[in-house]
Amino acid sequence: MSKREEIARAALQQFQAHGFHATGINTITQAAGVPKGSFYNHFSSKEESALETLNRYAATLRFDMLTEPGRPALVRLRAHFEHLGRDTLDNGFVRGCLAGNLGAEVADHNEEIRSAVRHGFDRWASHIQQVLDEAQEAGDLDSALDTSATALFILSAWEGTLISARVEKSAAPVEAFFRIVFDVVLR
Repeated sequence: MSKREEIARAALQQFQAHGFHATGINTITQAAGVPKGSFYNHFSSKEESALETLNRYAATLRFDMLTEPGRPALVRLRAHFEHLGRDTLDNGFVRGCLAGNLGAEVADHNEEIRSAVRHGFDRWASHIQQVLDEAQEAGDLDSALDTSATALFILSAWEGTLISARVEKSAAPVEAFFRIVFDVVLR
């Protein structure tokens, strides 16, 4: 019977909790409850499993919240980040954004992972920009605001927020993110 699902879930959990370099294949297979050889039946390398985890992680980001009909654009954007913030708080500030973590830890050393992280960030920023464009069209956001640059800024601010929250073991950076982004930048 295939153990790919168990291995992929365990890899996501271990990479999120401990990072790429601190997570060994033994750690992943132990967490999955499978023999080490099972890993190589499904993945050629730890890097390949990291690429799989990035795809799985993207599904947890709930981009669907950004396109939910019947709600104002900025309300949807805030709900999206509130969802992500709850995950950070609920997990005791020990997990950040997997894409950000892998980008910081591995991007200089592995072109395939760097490219996958960049693609993921580009996709996320595009979703944010679409919401900002909708808000401008509805008259809820200053029409002079550069939505592309603002989307990149919001995403970058969020990644920095997660790092700060983990370092401080505090919700204060998350609260500051919401205050500055939604009460100042997008006011």
